[in-house]
Amino acid sequence: MRTSVFVGVSVDGFSARPEGELDFLDAGGGEPHGYDEFIATVDAIVMGAKDLRDTAVSRGGRVEQMSGPPADIVAALSGRGVQHVYVDGGVTIQGFFRAGLVDRLVITRVPVLIGRGIPLFGSLPQDVLLRHVATKAFRGGLVQSEYEVSAA
Repeated sequence: MRTSVFVGVSVDGFSARPEGELDFLDAGGGEPHGYDEFIATVDAIVMGAKDLRDTAVSRGGRVEQMSGPPADIVAALSGRGVQHVYVDGGVTIQGFFRAGLVDRLVITRVPVLIGRGIPLFGSLPQDVLLRHVATKAFRGGLVQSEYEVSAA
């Protein structure tokens, strides 16, 4: 099973404002940047309760509450035949990185500095080595980089 993170951040590295607002993400002009193509490859989305949005209902899916360590969630989803998991939400992403369970990382930097907020990455027990796959710039100022997480 493959786990991916596809996330937007401010240029100064924040995934949300201090209270969780994501309003700054529109600073890139709202142009297409590959999300629709990415989400079409995803079998399941794992996000924290704070991050839960109406994505499943709008796409005709279902929402199921799961809890436990990331490794247990991955094992349960894998046991159901899930092939590609999208991990979303700051705390959830951090937990999956700490558990060594992220395979692919796509970061879209939005052309704005917000000064303070929730950092995309919290503390990690060790370095996470990444292999650069591609970087592209968009007309509205978005810069997107894709990485594969290297095996430890």
